[in-house]
Amino acid sequence: MNAGRKWSEREIAKTTGVSTGTAHYVCARLLGFKYLARDKNNRITLIDPLRLLNRWAAYHQFDIANSFLQYHTFEREIEKVTQEIARIDLEYAATVLTGAWLAAPYVRPVDLYFYSRDEDTARRIATKMELRPIPKGGNIRFVIPYDQGVFYGSQTLKGVKVVSNVQLYVDLYNFPARGEEAASRLLQVILEEWRARRRSSQHV
Repeated sequence: MNAGRKWSEREIAKTTGVSTGTAHYVCARLLGFKYLARDKNNRITLIDPLRLLNRWAAYHQFDIANSFLQYHTFEREIEKVTQEIARIDLEYAATVLTGAWLAAPYVRPVDLYFYSRDEDTARRIATKMELRPIPKGGNIRFVIPYDQGVFYGSQTLKGVKVVSNVQLYVDLYNFPARGEEAASRLLQVILEEWRARRRSSQHV
């Protein structure tokens, strides 16, 4: 969610990796809800990114939308686990309280969550980390996403791949075990990023 930037539908499609038809449909819907506006050059901009973000977050159910593979580690030091996964060159991205602990430390997670491209990738990462598969109650959970778009805008924090702050906020919003608290703290980081981007665009 790049607040303040003006886009063409083609640019949106290219950046997000969707078809131009999909980009047109989504933009039309958001224009209808007045989340977006077009200027005289037919370029699109977000009118109220915070309202759109909160609407998306309110409807998103992380536990229901995704599927999970559970593993167990006897290692209790989060830092050691994250250092270990940071060395693995496969596609993953930390999310919910794991991502929040890296992006805006507030709540120290008990269980660690990482998006993985697919089940095979998750199993390969688990093998490299010598994790033990477990039917339930695992303290490391690989999340197989409902949509590969969760990786859009991923960042690297302390050497660990983490979803974008916007995706992280959406995942945290309805997440139990203090997810709402972590989301609230992360929102301040997002708003400051948007303000900085807006100031930068005004001086271009």
